[in-house]
Amino acid sequence: MTKRNTQQRRRAIIDLLGRSGEVSVEALAAQFVTSEVTIRKDLAALETNGLLLRRYGGAVPVPQELILNPAEEKVSVRKQAIAKAAAQLIRDHNRIILDSGSSTTAALLPELSSKQGLVVMTNSLSIANALRELENEPTILMTGGTWDPKSEGFQGQLAEQILRSYNFDQFFIGADGLDLERGTTTFNELYSLSRVMAEVAREVIVMAESDKIGRKIHNLELPWSAIKVLVTDDGLDEQDKQKIEQQGVRVICASA
Repeated sequence: MTKRNTQQRRRAIIDLLGRSGEVSVEALAAQFVTSEVTIRKDLAALETNGLLLRRYGGAVPVPQELILNPAEEKVSVRKQAIAKAAAQLIRDHNRIILDSGSSTTAALLPELSSKQGLVVMTNSLSIANALRELENEPTILMTGGTWDPKSEGFQGQLAEQILRSYNFDQFFIGADGLDLERGTTTFNELYSLSRVMAEVAREVIVMAESDKIGRKIHNLELPWSAIKVLVTDDGLDEQDKQKIEQQGVRVICASA
């Protein structure tokens, strides 16, 4: 199935859902003459983009109370623009790491569907499950370790040991804050795994909205010296951009 046909099928699913109010995996598979596995991947991708909600055996429309208000929608658009720009840095057959705990890095997942031969390491169950739904079926690696409900990811020495047995092309990570002098900052006390992820990757790519700059957060996660690229939105102040570039970091400002 070509990418174009996949997009056409997914648009048709949304149209059917709008008319009927509910769709089933079994009926969709029969209608589009494809497998139920493919339809489940379609529904997962559409749910990731906020276009429907999956239910057992099918999907329903997004309830009105869950639809984003204008302020939230603007944030979502920024995240998607950042994700699209970050995805352009990924080549087919790259070996990448996706960190847990960031909605910005999670926005990257749908953009991976056009990449072939990817190997993706993560410490997040939700990211691993989303990767399983992609039609291009990337190879998935998990860190293992101790589950941390706060970061919603595996942490600890075992996870660090497993990471150090591999090497990767790129590491994608979000940030709670951006300190112009120090680097990325976080509310999470468990940030040692992120530093190991940075150590085993040739390029560290931070994905963060411009409004994260100046947040007063005491935990330094990654210093600028460990970061190769910052992908942010076009709300970044020119002076702030120059300060970050002076740290040796390439700055990409995505237009929302």
